Amino acid sequence: MSSTISTVESAGPTGDELVQQEHSRAGRIFRSGLLGLILANRKATIGASILLIFILVGAFAPAIAPYDPDEFVARPHQAPSLDHWFGTTGSGEDVFSQTVWGTRISLGTGLIVGVAVTVIGALVGMTAGYFRGRIDDVLSLVTNVFLIIPSLPLLVVLAAFLPAGFWTIVLVLTVTSWAYGARVLRSQTLSLREKDYVSSAVVSGESSFRIIFAEILPNMLSIVVAGMFGAVTYAIGAQAGLEFLGLGNPSSTSWGTNLYWAQNNAGLLTGAWWTFVPAGLCIAFVAFSMSMINYAIDEVTNPRLRSQRDTNTLLRTSNRKLGKSRATPVLRPTSGD
Repeated sequence: MSSTISTVESAGPTGDELVQQEHSRAGRIFRSGLLGLILANRKATIGASILLIFILVGAFAPAIAPYDPDEFVARPHQAPSLDHWFGTTGSGEDVFSQTVWGTRISLGTGLIVGVAVTVIGALVGMTAGYFRGRIDDVLSLVTNVFLIIPSLPLLVVLAAFLPAGFWTIVLVLTVTSWAYGARVLRSQTLSLREKDYVSSAVVSGESSFRIIFAEILPNMLSIVVAGMFGAVTYAIGAQAGLEFLGLGNPSSTSWGTNLYWAQNNAGLLTGAWWTFVPAGLCIAFVAFSMSMINYAIDEVTNPRLRSQRDTNTLLRTSNRKLGKSRATPVLRPTSGD
């Protein structure tokens, strides 16, 4: 009898306990702040540095841009030169100034839409996953309706019939983009609500609101933050696409309107590549920075990726190499170590 008891006591944690420990570890990482993540991971450092540059450019646009974005400063379609680094548009405006000023609206739209989509998706998805029953049925029905409707036609229809402007684009992108994140968070909530720490919170008499946002949410912050970065990237690209189609406010200055006017002024036909390449590169660099940060978050919070990274680091420091076998490597100290 005693040997049986000692065997049970010495057994390792179960699979559910390991998953719970990983979720708790991810929650502790994000509760302690993103500074440690940025400093420790090379991908996060590169992505955050690029994103910070664009944020500073947008914040100090009046000091960086040499001209007003709507000012006619030279002859149309002038090639890049020392006076006009990115050349001039088909109407004679300075492309560099328009690119700098466009950072404000494009990044602002992306960040606002990303936060709004994440908040709505978290509220709907976590509420449906925790309460289940009729509440889950109603919220899942609404979510499925937005998932079934093709997003691009809905974007075009809403943007065409609403007054053109910054907040119209924000509203349209938010309404059409929250459903996917809600579906993902609902699935995670359905899994986490069965954990022991949630049951303990229910037995202790904590309110449903506190259980959702104080017990469950911290343990899936990695998914929430990753979804937010993805929503920001999508919003910037979708805004540029809508404005390129002429569904935005053409009198404002953003990367999308820069592409719109480059097309209208025959930038492609005349070979004036400098009228559309800078805006396209800015969108690509911002998307690249968001993707790098997303990859870094996944590496830190994903146990499998984290173990692979630690194994590769150990192999590099000890000058060892893995064979071509697909088996999981197990490193054991030898007498010579």
